[in-house]
Amino acid sequence: MSLIKKPCELEIQPKIKMLIYGQAGIGKSTLALSAPKPLLFDFDGGVNRVNYSFIKDTVQIHSYEECLSVLNTEDLSSYDTIVIDTGGKCLDYMDAYIIKSNPRLGKSNGVLTLQGYGERKRTFIALCKLINEKQKHVVFVAHRQQIQDGDDIRYIPLFGGSAYDSLATELDLIGYMEANGRKRTITFDPTSRSDGKNTCYMPSVVEVPTVLDDKGNVIGENDFITKSVITPYIENLKLRVEEGKKYNKVVEEIKEQIELITDAKSANDFVSRIDEFKHVGSSKAMAAKLLQTKTASLKITFDSKLKKYV
Repeated sequence: MSLIKKPCELEIQPKIKMLIYGQAGIGKSTLALSAPKPLLFDFDGGVNRVNYSFIKDTVQIHSYEECLSVLNTEDLSSYDTIVIDTGGKCLDYMDAYIIKSNPRLGKSNGVLTLQGYGERKRTFIALCKLINEKQKHVVFVAHRQQIQDGDDIRYIPLFGGSAYDSLATELDLIGYMEANGRKRTITFDPTSRSDGKNTCYMPSVVEVPTVLDDKGNVIGENDFITKSVITPYIENLKLRVEEGKKYNKVVEEIKEQIELITDAKSANDFVSRIDEFKHVGSSKAMAAKLLQTKTASLKITFDSKLKKYV
């Protein structure tokens, strides 16, 4: 079997790696916990700021080793999502773990060396891979930081410092959360004032439902990520899988018919019937390619003036 894959043959990745960032107190952690069956990894001790109605189970992290221990040894079968809050504090613990493992990767002030940042990227990739191997979604929560971009002000995640871009390549979605009065929105597309990443084909800007009133009472179901992000994404993946099956089926039918071509007459007959197949995606183009290969092997040529094989 060839290792070269057509789009319809690609392996489907049904688990999302997501980053939510925004100003303090806007409800990032609550939004992250709207993912399906979440387990909260509380890296910065902020769990008590979240309404307890929205918290399922929590791991209060004091070191990166504790994070790895839970992921590697605990039974996580009852959870669908790992929420890491905050991603920036997780990276701080990761830095300490790296320097402890290899002191040459850190400076005397506890900051990573250039080689240390390379190791942190590898460690971060390994963390994402580990969570994916556990068949879990992962949602990172991050604060925002303000930077000056010419005359404009931009808001970017407080997540990885100068190494943020290299870490962001591992993510499927990056959303910037902000508020206008009581109305909150999350923006997935990159803009002139915020970072974003939108490989899951989400709308550019989505309004986040209000789940608490101004007195802290629960007034809505906290299921935004489950219903508005992950469920549509998985449904889209299922459609792509079905399209792939249909594509493979029609290509096999085309191949069977091309095998029956023995001369110019049968080649022309195939061409006259090419639109009768239930084409999917690029299957018609594939039919033309297969036909060209077959006629070349039979030394049958196409007359462009007569518009048929001779």
